[in-house]
Amino acid sequence: MIANNQDWDIRARGETCSACGKPFADQEEFHARLTYGEEGYVRQDFCTTCWGGVQTEPSLSAWKSVFRLPPPPPEEPLKKETVESLLRKLMENEDPADLNTIYILAVMLERRRVFVEQDVQTREDGTKIRVYEHRKTNETFLIPDPELKLSELQHVQAEVVARLGGDAPKPATQEEPRMDTNEREKDRE
Repeated sequence: MIANNQDWDIRARGETCSACGKPFADQEEFHARLTYGEEGYVRQDFCTTCWGGVQTEPSLSAWKSVFRLPPPPPEEPLKKETVESLLRKLMENEDPADLNTIYILAVMLERRRVFVEQDVQTREDGTKIRVYEHRKTNETFLIPDPELKLSELQHVQAEVVARLGGDAPKPATQEEPRMDTNEREKDRE
């Protein structure tokens, strides 16, 4: 028997017994077997009770394992709703001191594919306005671009993280190069 590439498409571990349909509990022992038929390779998972009735049937492989519930997905450090709600709140306040934060929040939403940049306009005074559209609601957001310098980004980033309730990033420090034992001895002489 020669198997083709499609034969190797074996389904992952089941969450229920293939015979009785009972869901497996966390840490419950179960039995699995691999058979080959007209449909190719087939994996079946059985509770201990049902395994007694099917274990005598021919199989290519059979094994015993423990069912483990997958861990819950990790929480996002900055939730989209939080970023978006903070942006909306700051835009309502219309405080010129918040322009940098508003811009960074809009960029975060663009990177998360919540916002799509549709246009960049330049006003008569030279201010760039970025026109964003919300993917789900189709709302339009006009965000002034403060044209931040690289040296200003760390400060604005810390401000954004603080407003979102996170821990402020630690400032980068330059470590002194490490000396090995021989270099320290030479340095003492």
